[in-house]
Amino acid sequence: MSKLEQLITELCPDGVKYQSIKELAEVGTGRSNGNEAQENGCFPFFIRSQTVKSKNEWEYDEEAIIIPGEGGIGEIYHYINGRYAIHQRVYRIHFTDNNINAKFAFYYFRAYFKSFIIKKAVSATVKSIRKPMIEDFTIPLPPLPVQAEIVRILDNFTELTAELTAELTAELTARKKQYEYYRDELLNNKTHNGVLLKSLVKKSCSGGTPKKDNSEFYSNGTVPWLRTQDVKFNEIYKVDSFITEKAVKKTSAKWIPANCVIVAISGATAGRCAINKIPITTNQHCYNMEIDETKALYKYVYYCVYSQYEELLSRKQGARGDLNSTLIMGIEIPIPYPNDPNKSLEEQQRIVDILDRFDTICNDISSGLPAEIEARQQQYEYYRDKLLTFPKVELEV
Repeated sequence: MSKLEQLITELCPDGVKYQSIKELAEVGTGRSNGNEAQENGCFPFFIRSQTVKSKNEWEYDEEAIIIPGEGGIGEIYHYINGRYAIHQRVYRIHFTDNNINAKFAFYYFRAYFKSFIIKKAVSATVKSIRKPMIEDFTIPLPPLPVQAEIVRILDNFTELTAELTAELTAELTARKKQYEYYRDELLNNKTHNGVLLKSLVKKSCSGGTPKKDNSEFYSNGTVPWLRTQDVKFNEIYKVDSFITEKAVKKTSAKWIPANCVIVAISGATAGRCAINKIPITTNQHCYNMEIDETKALYKYVYYCVYSQYEELLSRKQGARGDLNSTLIMGIEIPIPYPNDPNKSLEEQQRIVDILDRFDTICNDISSGLPAEIEARQQQYEYYRDKLLTFPKVELEV
């Protein structure tokens, strides 16, 4: 029997009481603005971010949990014991009841506050929270020795998980750099000849966005419709948005065949590319290119466009930073053995096979290093939640 099991058996075998934050703590906000942060300040300054800034003036000297009142709600938590300053839209939770270990409460907030606060919202996201919402959150109160032992375990487990994740992340970063190096070497071989992308495209078009206020274009739609936020250097097998057949007939939205190279052309997403593995329609901020298979492999062209992301960014125009067909079609694609089409396609396939293997290691969430990082996080959350779950004993009336 572990020390924790022994403590629970001795001190709370039948469960524990749960109490609301308003019964246990003082909840309030700070007085500072974000522009008051100072370089190399003496005290931590908590803003609405995971990043902690600094100030030379402090507002509180205490042990507390810090959470944002807006932005990153349910995602950002800080634990502090000492002097600190706090943004006026950030909440401090300072426990005044001697029966609660603040670090234990910190871990419980991280595990369960997000699901609690989402239930308080009308939509699936919460834009801002208010003091009463925090005060309604309830936490278990096992005996202090149990809380202390859980904190000790989670402190060690958190540190170990962070170290393992850091190692895996460093490995992933190294693999990505290696991938980029070999990709550029493969795509810039001296046997290659640069041609304009437009010479390899059989058909091209931008998509269309049907009017949002016309339910006939969206209600019960079955036509897959790609948005630019889903274009992120990936292969697209399914989408979350759909339009109707009537929308395709009546608007500028149009079907494109599978295996087109799609480039986002608007704002923050501009320059990102993807391949649709199913026939699909897209919004107006996607530029869609069907590649002439007698000249180039679509996957090879995709990797070439991907490798020129920085070049595409440098071509963005206008206040929003947009691209257009001329800017995209004008990039240069290196074609191996340009005078021997059969040999060229064979070499393109060889390059694609190599880059596919690197891509799987680096980017595929279902295999490789990203999956290992995700597995570590899930393992941590599983054991953390087990440690923080107690049968509930009702308060005596």
